[in-house]
Amino acid sequence: MQPLETEPGDTTGSAASPAAGIAIRAVGLTRRYQMGGATIRAVDGISIEIREGEFVALLGASGSGKSTLLNLFAGLDRASSGAVFVLGRELGAMNSMELSRHRNHTIGMVFQSFNLLSRMTVMENVELPLRLGEVPRPERASRVNEALKRVGLTARAGHRPGELSGGEQQRVAIARALVNRPRVLLADEPTGNLDSRTGEEIMGLMTEINRPADGAAATTVVMVTHERSLAERYAQRMVTIADGRVASDEAR
Repeated sequence: MQPLETEPGDTTGSAASPAAGIAIRAVGLTRRYQMGGATIRAVDGISIEIREGEFVALLGASGSGKSTLLNLFAGLDRASSGAVFVLGRELGAMNSMELSRHRNHTIGMVFQSFNLLSRMTVMENVELPLRLGEVPRPERASRVNEALKRVGLTARAGHRPGELSGGEQQRVAIARALVNRPRVLLADEPTGNLDSRTGEEIMGLMTEINRPADGAAATTVVMVTHERSLAERYAQRMVTIADGRVASDEAR
């Protein structure tokens, strides 16, 4: 399946940039792919706003377009038309280097597969975004310790991923996503490879990240899931995606 090129001039200009308090805004967002002779509209004209500090679940069946939408929010994929703004910046107006810098400083990403480097220790895996961001070494150490403490894994800092349980590996992945202190956390099926008890522990951690008990600033969380029960229990808002479009948008 090949992506279709972005249509020139088919993005929304700066006049549509979001108002204060909006973390993510999509305007007529479309992503098309070519599969043989057919055009697949994975995301089909979605317009949505997500406010800073919200915990939003994107629900939908496999192939509904929810993960494609999340990748567009992350700047991991380019829109075919329309526009997406994250904290006031239009992703389509950035080049690859600007997008990479934006992700490294603004967005944390958590995936279903933990994507940890097996040869590195827990501390080294969590430190990696800071090294890529050229953060000075003394500051890197304190930030890694802060992130590991937040997910309850300080004692496992010297272990390698193969020595950890699935739940612990996902906590490392979350610590890595948090180490740059992002304002937006995007999670794609973060409990998909975990048993139900461990999945609930991870969801409790996601809730704490969204609304810290210590009164720290809230982090906007957008989570893709196919489990409605999880969304109903933990998310403040549920957006159902079907055939690349918003089928329903329910605040709770």
